[in-house]
Amino acid sequence: MATTSRALEVTIISGEGLRVDRRRPVKKNAFVVVRTNSQNSRSTKADFDGGSFPVWNEKLVVDMPAHTRFLTVEVRCKVNSGVKVVGTAKIPASDFVGGYFPPNYLHFLSYRLRDSGGERNGIINLSVRVKGTENVIGAATCAAAAASSSRPWVGGSTVVGKVSGGIVTGVPVWMA
Repeated sequence: MATTSRALEVTIISGEGLRVDRRRPVKKNAFVVVRTNSQNSRSTKADFDGGSFPVWNEKLVVDMPAHTRFLTVEVRCKVNSGVKVVGTAKIPASDFVGGYFPPNYLHFLSYRLRDSGGERNGIINLSVRVKGTENVIGAATCAAAAASSSRPWVGGSTVVGKVSGGIVTGVPVWMA
């Protein structure tokens, strides 16, 4: 039975080299918003001491619908005029979902943040874990698939008009 969503455990670890308006370093009050879509978002508490190198170490659990392609991470800062988006990273879901990762595998990731003009503006460090085992290929499943594809084909072959039983070995070739 296919699932329609899964829970992501995202730990926002830290930021590096954050700047407001590409000129001034962030002094304080930086926080992070994690979104999978417009209905699913969570945010960290503001870091009051870290400046342009904030440390949050805060775990957020966010629901990720099955059709989601990106996890959006926005670093924001409270300034006198309100809240300013410092930088955004769009993380492809393929970086932490699917493939040959064991269930509940913890991915440590770092991404370049981009400001509203597309310019580089710091780095965000985080970890992501897909909670549960649905839609994740485990190590045992991978080993079974590899073993089944490496078994030699056993069958009859025709040799000069005669049928002989035996093992046929060879290298599989796929045509593009």
